[in-house]
Order: sequence, then C-alpha cells, then structure tokens
Amino acid sequence: MAGRNGRTVRDLRRANRTAVLQRLYFDGPLSRFELGPATGLSSGSVSNVVADLVADGLVEEAGSVDSDGGRPRTLLRVAPHSGHMIGVDVGETRVRVELFDLNLTELARVERPLAQQGYDVEVIVGHIRDGIDEVLATEGASPELLLGVGVGVPGIIEHTDDRGAVVHGQTIGWDAVPLEELLRSGCRLPDSVRYFIDNGAKTLGQAEMWFGAGRGADNAVVVLFGSGVGACLVTADVENGRAVEWGHLTVRVRGRRCRCGALGCLEAYAGAESLLARWHEEGGRPAEGVDEETALAAMLAAAYPSEGAEPDPVALAVLEETAEYLGAGLSDLINLFQPERILIGGWAGLELGARFLPAVRRYATTYALRHPAEQVTIDLGRLGPDAVTVGAAILPLADFFNRGGRRAEPATEDRLPAWRAALEERSPR
Repeated sequence: MAGRNGRTVRDLRRANRTAVLQRLYFDGPLSRFELGPATGLSSGSVSNVVADLVADGLVEEAGSVDSDGGRPRTLLRVAPHSGHMIGVDVGETRVRVELFDLNLTELARVERPLAQQGYDVEVIVGHIRDGIDEVLATEGASPELLLGVGVGVPGIIEHTDDRGAVVHGQTIGWDAVPLEELLRSGCRLPDSVRYFIDNGAKTLGQAEMWFGAGRGADNAVVVLFGSGVGACLVTADVENGRAVEWGHLTVRVRGRRCRCGALGCLEAYAGAESLLARWHEEGGRPAEGVDEETALAAMLAAAYPSEGAEPDPVALAVLEETAEYLGAGLSDLINLFQPERILIGGWAGLELGARFLPAVRRYATTYALRHPAEQVTIDLGRLGPDAVTVGAAILPLADFFNRGGRRAEPATEDRLPAWRAALEERSPR
C-alpha cells in the first residue's frame, strides 16, 4: 500500500534499515538509545529495525556502556564478516583486485602487471576474472556472500539498457568496450552478484570523501595523478561525485600531442608518462626496461639526490615545469567550481608527495582568482595506493545500504535504473 507521498510500507522499512545501518557503519558502535536521535526514528522503530538486522546477521553486539542510573546499554555494530565486496583497479601499470569485508578491511589481494600487454581487452578481462577467483580462494570466501564487484577504469562510462556498462577509453584504445557484458560472460559468479563499473578518478574520489581527507567536505575535487591525470568533482549538486576529463583540458594551443590524439592537453604535460618523456627529450637519462613507477622514482632520486650529491638539473627543471602545469590546471578547477578542498592522489601524486606539493600550491594560487584561491586547501589524499580499489568496493556497499541491507536478486532487465538510484543517494560522511 502506498502513502500520500507514493512511498509504500516496504519503502519505509528499507529506508529505516538504511538509516540504522549507515549510522552504525559510520558512527558505531552505538546503543539503541543513541540510534534514535542519530536516525530520527522512534524508539519502537529502532527496536524493530535492530531486531530485523540482528536476525539477518548484519548487526551484532559490541559490548556495553553504563547508563545514567539504569541497566548498562548494549552497543551494536555492523557485523564485518556478514558480507564481502571486491574492488578492482584497472590502473596504468597493473590490475589490482582486492577482497574486503563489510568494514573495508582487506582480506586478500592480487596484482597483475600490464607492462607488455598494455590495455588489451581480453588480457584485462582475464586478469579481473582470475583475480576474483584467486582472492575468493585465498580467503576461502563464498561467492554467495559477495555484495558485488566494483571496477574502476580509465575513460567515460556509459550505462546502457542492453549491454550494461560500456567503456569509452580513448587514451587507452577502448572504443565502446562492453566491459560489464564481458565480465558477466567470463566470471564464474552467481547471477545475483552485480558489477559496478565507473571511472577510476571517481572511485578514488568516493573513497577519499567517505574515509579519507575529503570526509566532511561538501565541495571538493579529488585528482588522480598517474600516467595521465583525471579528477572527480563533488559538489552539493553532485554529492556522489562526477568524473571529469580534466586531463584533456587544453593548456597550450598547438602544444605537445596527447595520447588522446589532441594537441596541448594538460595530460601531455602533467602526466607521469609525459613527464618522463620530456626528461628524455631534454637530455635526461631515464631508466630503461622498467615500469613507469620505477622510472619516476629514479627521476626523483636524480632531481633530489642524497646529501652531498649534485642534482640532475634537467630532471629538476622538468619537475618544476610539471608542477607549474599541474598548478595551472588546478587553478582552472578552483575558478570553475570554487572547491573548499583539492586532494591529490594516484600513484604518481603519492610518489611525488610532499616534495612536489608546495610548488603545486604556489602555482595554483598564483593562477587562480584571489577569492576562491583563499578559500581552498590543497593536500594529498590519505588512503594511499589502494584508494581506487577501496572506492570501487564502496560502489556495491553503497548499493547494499540503499537496499536496506537486502541482498540483490538475480540480475534482471531493470537492474541499471536500480544502480543509478543507488548512486544518487547521498554519500554519508
């Protein structure tokens, strides 16, 4: 039966379960007494919802606290082993697959390098499929407990009614790749397990906003700085974040050719791939036969050697120029969106770290308008190199919360609108 606002009793129960689960997840352990004001539910509703969640194995007792003159109050928490999520990062140098419990504690991981095969679709799908099998086997986890598989990939993600998530990854040579369809046909998982595929910068942003340096901010930009660059924008209007192809903003007319094919993109100057190429073009000596992460570490060591050694002036100059381009690119984000925080993540951003950050801040505030520049802070993300996989795992977790802790039914034709509805829910912070 539907009420005047169109909500059914089932909708109301789901919303109440969602409210209790989210508060226990982000603020727990809490007592039933504390859950009332935290969720806005009556004491009777809290008791009923908690009883249901305990019966479902999703909530468990976590000790007790003294009350004011009465019996001790039992504390409750979300049961961490009542479900699992898998997060996948299709990165620039490797595919990383991680298994998490409900508390996002890592239980198992697999990494597969991409140095030789690059972004060959069949290779990527094979790495994801085998990685899922391996992490489940390592932990001895039942696929039936999986809430879903989240995947962060480069490019623009289109959600279609017939083929699921389709990836348009121009910089990696992916032209309308039906990644969800390929994973469904290749992975040996129950039909009820859903795939949540999104841009890697967005999953990074989701992780930092939920658990990292972005928590509590209403308006932020999270930057993924790796071989290329990307960003996730979070505002009052886009609370779950929107991936923006920031790396393909034109910063120099008729400039260097970007790997997307255009001229003068920010990524052609500020990405790690272009940074190493420019060092080589200017006469530097980048390490040969190694992956980008090792090569960038070698460049940093050359530019900032141990005490007593002379720095490589070419490496130092290229790094300084890269900091200026990155800072100028951030100034555009500051002027356009006026964020309160900008966070820099990704393997290259973390590798360059604090040594790079003061120059980036200086250039960003120099190029930006004075007022928004005075309001923003620019820092590194806090979640480290696993942030994309953590954010990818958050996608099925958010969907699970949105369904009030109910497990998904086998996939049907209407699954995609349900995904979109899940991601439109406000991210708890």
